Amino acid sequence: MPVFDLSITPLRELNGALHGLGPGTNDTAFEVINPRGHHAVAVGIDSPVTVEVRGSVGYYCAGMNDGGTVTIHGSAGPGVAENMMSGTVIIEGDASQYAGATGRGGLLVIKGNAASRCGISMKGIDIVVHGSIGHMSAFMGQSGHLVVCGDAGEALGDSLYEAKLFVRGSVKSLGTDCVEKQMRPKHLKKLAELLEKAGVTDAKPEEFRRYGSARKLYNFHIDNADAY
Repeated sequence: MPVFDLSITPLRELNGALHGLGPGTNDTAFEVINPRGHHAVAVGIDSPVTVEVRGSVGYYCAGMNDGGTVTIHGSAGPGVAENMMSGTVIIEGDASQYAGATGRGGLLVIKGNAASRCGISMKGIDIVVHGSIGHMSAFMGQSGHLVVCGDAGEALGDSLYEAKLFVRGSVKSLGTDCVEKQMRPKHLKKLAELLEKAGVTDAKPEEFRRYGSARKLYNFHIDNADAY
């Protein structure tokens, strides 16, 4: 297992090694020590490799991940797993704002809390937060799932499209065009799958409420002008 100590090794060497993996490579697992809040750690992965980051990171860690499994044994700054395509990103601690922004696929697991705008403009990513999330989360969420085992802040799902939101705790307020919806058997089944994948063992699907788009803002209508 290649080990990169970011206290003595330039970050460029780590990301270069991850980007230079070709067919038949024997390097399938990497360890990063002393990240010391570095930004853009393990960005642009496009191979099915495993990266263990032993500590906390700055902004945009694991951004644009496409097939890798990145575990952060600490907390993450803004934009973790931004624009993720596939693979898995796990944060053992907390995540700052806009975690999983514009994500198109894959699974993001936050075992602590997430700050504001979690899942903003999500486009197919699945996000599971063991704790709570901040305001304006899932703003303009287009597709995918946001699962929150704790509470949600103000304006949840503002201007939501077709992303599906599940919250176990309280919601401070719903954003424009976001409404509570019926939890059907297919939603319970999908939620159970996501909770299992994310390692959530202390919550049951029946304890969650589902939220989605009222579909009134897809196209401009004069009767809804005040909502824009």
